[in-house]
Amino acid sequence: MAGELAGQVAIVTGGGRGIGRAIAEAYAAAGAAVTVTARSADQLADTVKTIERAGGRALDVPGDVTKREDVDRVVKATQDRFGPVTILVNNAGVPWPFGPLWEIDPDRWWQAQAVHVRGALLYTTAVLPAMIERRGGRIITVASIGGRSVLPYASGYGVAKAGQIRLAEHVAAEGKAHGVVAFSTEPGAVVTELAEETMADPAAQKWLPGFVQALAGLKQAGNAAAALAKSARFFLRLASGECDVLSGSFLTPDDDLAALIEEAKAAPPPPPTFGRFARA
Repeated sequence: MAGELAGQVAIVTGGGRGIGRAIAEAYAAAGAAVTVTARSADQLADTVKTIERAGGRALDVPGDVTKREDVDRVVKATQDRFGPVTILVNNAGVPWPFGPLWEIDPDRWWQAQAVHVRGALLYTTAVLPAMIERRGGRIITVASIGGRSVLPYASGYGVAKAGQIRLAEHVAAEGKAHGVVAFSTEPGAVVTELAEETMADPAAQKWLPGFVQALAGLKQAGNAAAALAKSARFFLRLASGECDVLSGSFLTPDDDLAALIEEAKAAPPPPPTFGRFARA
């Protein structure tokens, strides 16, 4: 298969279902070799079968994003089968815990940080050395608008997503001189299994009834397939190199990417950060 990602090698975490699966299928259709990973082996195998039936190349490697040995195993398996990783999509995530800070289990709250932030960190640091050596690569993190605004009773998710956004900014800043590009994103209003899990969660129903109702309304509208396709096209544009000038940005499928690109090209270089503490 030929396309805008021909010759690229991608890893997509949380790639067995929902947005992760849609991204993996879009990348494979565009010519990339794709490894999908998650803890759900059956879902991963089904994703790979779908990609291969369409003529694409894919590999399923089950693993836990919070375990360094699993991350290293996934990256090695990808390199052994397809070659060096050129695109990483940090997509694995969980919606919980829900509730006031004085009622939630701190250990479960911290587990949410591990999935989102430690997982993204482990995968990022695992693929960066080869990207630096080859002077190129793209790291795309599926964050959320929840990382830029406060939704009471969803602090675990919000803090984790804020951490992901800032991590992507650091990757972009530190990788710029080496040709490494990074984005954080809001994937759009898509009713996936993660949303279903939220709607079914008693704590979410108790503490976030309006949010649960909004998700139910989206589900009832029946636009999931169209929303998922729109999100996949957005992630394909980020992986293609079209948006590299926007590295470090938080982007969404509703953004006018063409206008943002032109604006970024015309903008003067930003001033050094942290004044006298900035490195020359």
